[in-house]
Amino acid sequence: MRLYSRHLPFSLVAFFLVFQLGTQVSAQSIAYTTLLSTLYDSDFPIVKPSRLTDLTKYQILDTREKEEFEVSHLQDAQWVGYDSFSMENVAELDKNQPVLVYCTVGSRSQEIGKKLQNAGYKEVYNLYGGLIGWANEGKPIVQGDSPTNRIHTYSQSWGIWLTKGEKVY
Repeated sequence: MRLYSRHLPFSLVAFFLVFQLGTQVSAQSIAYTTLLSTLYDSDFPIVKPSRLTDLTKYQILDTREKEEFEVSHLQDAQWVGYDSFSMENVAELDKNQPVLVYCTVGSRSQEIGKKLQNAGYKEVYNLYGGLIGWANEGKPIVQGDSPTNRIHTYSQSWGIWLTKGEKVY
């Protein structure tokens, strides 16, 4: 009985995730969801890809490195970088309009998002699951202005989470 009790919390979490998503959930997606929960601060706003039906409502910022952005990105995204990020890179943005930040999985973009919040941007959202989550939901990605299925996953270890598209490291 003790062994069963030790595994009960994970079983309940898995059941909740399956129930909440309302779809057939693979073990990989449960693991990815669990991983993301360790990367994100609970008080920083996220938006899930399935909720984004009109990207034109957002000022979109890609917080990955330039070589990642050049492989692919969201349509109309502005590259602002992570290591090289500067508030000067976003000086032309409207602080009163919603901003969507993203990176590979959402960790770097959350950090840039916090900087934007501290600088007075009113609505800043982190793309849940990052570009990997976006691609896994079959959402469009571009290279320049042309559709592509290539996704820079930062590294091979992060690439294991990509289930749709061609991995580039």
